[in-house]
Amino acid sequence: MRLTKPTLFTNIPVTCEEKDLPGDLFNQLMRDDPSTVNGAEILMLGEMLTLPQNFGNIFLGETFSSYISVHNDSNQVVKDILVKADLQTSSQRLNLSASNSAVAELKPDCCIDDVIHHEVKEIGTHILVCAVSYTTQGGEKMYFRKFFKFQVLKPLDVKTKFYNAESDLSSVTDEVFLEAQIQNITTSPMFMEKVSLEPSIMYNVAELNSVNQAGECVTTFGSRAYLQPMDTRQYLYCLKPKKEFAEKAGIIKGVTVIGKLDIVWKTNLGERGRLQTSQLQRMAPGYGDVRLSLEAIPDTVNLEEPFHITCKITNCSSERTMDLVLEMCNTNSIHWCGISGRQLGKLHPSSSLCLALTLLSSVQGLQSVSGLRLTDTFLKRTYEYDDIAQVCVVSSAIKVES
Repeated sequence: MRLTKPTLFTNIPVTCEEKDLPGDLFNQLMRDDPSTVNGAEILMLGEMLTLPQNFGNIFLGETFSSYISVHNDSNQVVKDILVKADLQTSSQRLNLSASNSAVAELKPDCCIDDVIHHEVKEIGTHILVCAVSYTTQGGEKMYFRKFFKFQVLKPLDVKTKFYNAESDLSSVTDEVFLEAQIQNITTSPMFMEKVSLEPSIMYNVAELNSVNQAGECVTTFGSRAYLQPMDTRQYLYCLKPKKEFAEKAGIIKGVTVIGKLDIVWKTNLGERGRLQTSQLQRMAPGYGDVRLSLEAIPDTVNLEEPFHITCKITNCSSERTMDLVLEMCNTNSIHWCGISGRQLGKLHPSSSLCLALTLLSSVQGLQSVSGLRLTDTFLKRTYEYDDIAQVCVVSSAIKVES
């Protein structure tokens, strides 16, 4: 039989007011019921435990435990008893027996007991095959098998979304944000013990599921980490390239493997389950041959006053050297200061150069920085960069805080 934890006994309280016809009869019956809580008889939850009445459900990631007993019902002593327990799944057959050695003899009304454990790693149909071989007193070899079939269900529904972010600061370039949506699709609550992301070798990860309150790290999900049936919880992680890979634009560009989620939960009376997803993959961002990113830009600037930005231009090609020309095209609100059409020189494969530029805005409000053009003179190919960033433009009468 399957070994599972018991459940807390529940009853259905039946009560009425004293002025009703039964009077205090129902209340007295509940007070006399040994399964109710003294002083809280109207609660459905009692103080007693209920042993499992059936096989129940088993979910992926949980540990399947079973008690196997071979009993000699005859009046004869049998010899060389070998008990073997195998678990057949859709893809493999696993031997779960603790020992593969035969028992010398089994007397009448005696039994051989064994407890097996297996962490379930596949969903679908599982068959526990128990095979017993023995030798009778007459020397005849006997053999029989019994099959126990059960279904392994999926406990969680996990969905992921990736967001590729290019920060304005060089120290946090090429950030990848992962949003993981985890839904409890069982019929009972879960205590979410741990949900973590194990990143690939090229990334470091930061969990964004807690806030700092009075010097203490407090989870954003509140004090109770329970996930009710069919409820969904969202987890957020930020991945940043390690320092040795951050400057290698060509390598980071092609990285699609991000890492895998490790989920640990507990259910009824502390029964533990654990799931690890397969390697999560994202669509690699397409930077093209030339990538332009911002290293520095102010948040707020004064109207019709010059301000400075720093751009970083990277040759994402792994083979071709580029000879670049920079053109600056004014928009209705943004005006570039400097010489347009100037030569930037040769840029070798996977190398970068930083460029300081000056511009001003003639319109107040949130303005988009646009109008940069890079031309590769070797291939006569032009790359256009619009909506690079946004700045808040205020009247010069308002002092901009540094």
